[in-house]
Amino acid sequence: MRFDLIASDAKSSARAGCIETDHGKIETPIFMPVGTAGTVKGVHLRDIKEDVNADIILGNTYHLYLRPGLEIIKAAGGLHQFNGWDRPILTDSGGYQVYSLSGTRKLKPEGVTFQSHIDGSRHLFSPEAVIDIQRTIGADIMMAFDECTPYPCDYDYAKKSLDITHDWLKRCISRFDETEAKYGHRQSLFPIVQGSTFRDLRKISAETIASHHADGNAIGGLSVGEPHELMYEMTELVCSILPKDKPRYLMGVGTPENILESIDLGIDMFDCVMPTRNGRNGMLFTQNGIINIKNKKWENDFSPVDAEGVSFVDYQYSKAYLRHLFVAKEMLGGMIASLHNLSFYLWLVREARKHIIEGNFSEWKAKMVKQVSQRL
Repeated sequence: MRFDLIASDAKSSARAGCIETDHGKIETPIFMPVGTAGTVKGVHLRDIKEDVNADIILGNTYHLYLRPGLEIIKAAGGLHQFNGWDRPILTDSGGYQVYSLSGTRKLKPEGVTFQSHIDGSRHLFSPEAVIDIQRTIGADIMMAFDECTPYPCDYDYAKKSLDITHDWLKRCISRFDETEAKYGHRQSLFPIVQGSTFRDLRKISAETIASHHADGNAIGGLSVGEPHELMYEMTELVCSILPKDKPRYLMGVGTPENILESIDLGIDMFDCVMPTRNGRNGMLFTQNGIINIKNKKWENDFSPVDAEGVSFVDYQYSKAYLRHLFVAKEMLGGMIASLHNLSFYLWLVREARKHIIEGNFSEWKAKMVKQVSQRL
């Protein structure tokens, strides 16, 4: 994998770049639609390519391992062949999902045993197993296995967890180095910075991760309930340590405001289920703010969903029509809202990239943060 820096903002740490993989280029900053089980929920991959025009999507190791299972994915020739997506794919290692199963998991130095949320069967995820699974899935970018600490957590727990994450990283790298890609394209492995909201732990972790000279680096364990100010503080600290010539991925973030503020701090890559999850529940993100389309105030509003006649999908839908679909409980409503939100998120990061290159990102960002965070 190759990463080229194209431009940097003079008044912030924002930057524009380009990641090259065997499945294509990824222009950064980038938002990656979440395709947990090999599909972005409620949206055709055709539309993800043509309307959203996403450079890359996510899959999830935990979910794909359990269903459809590795035998089927391998028989298909990897996830790209299985779901028909011919652009880059990133897979999360499953660490966050295992973290969310805190009631049914057992964490040990060798790995994590957990119960499937599908049938209750028991499984072991070790660093070696997670690398093997991601080799079989065939993602262009693989994530190291880590433990995501909850918020809040005490210092001793965060320190012990960080030691385990760093030990697991060494084992992930060893397994990655001694195995090969299965489907003829190259794969990259990203380590993950942890350390909860403790500055000294985040610093230690960022320095440790940087020392491995990976193709790119991720920041995990944020956006798990901590105040946004703490998230930005930890992100700024870690970005000041991670190498500038490698892409930085802030995992699981977030709102349009979060994304703009984090681009300002030097983040290149984002993912979050918010555009689709909130879209399915009638929340629309627009250039002028956030709309709850189920509110009665939109019942007779025949204007397009976004500002000044802008539509992020091929067909113009009015607010009144989209509200009708939600009130009538038509599944098309959630599909249109999800597609709109994803298209808006991709529009937002591409506008950020454009303004970074033009040299006026800070001024544009200050205006946009106010606009996109207000309720309409």
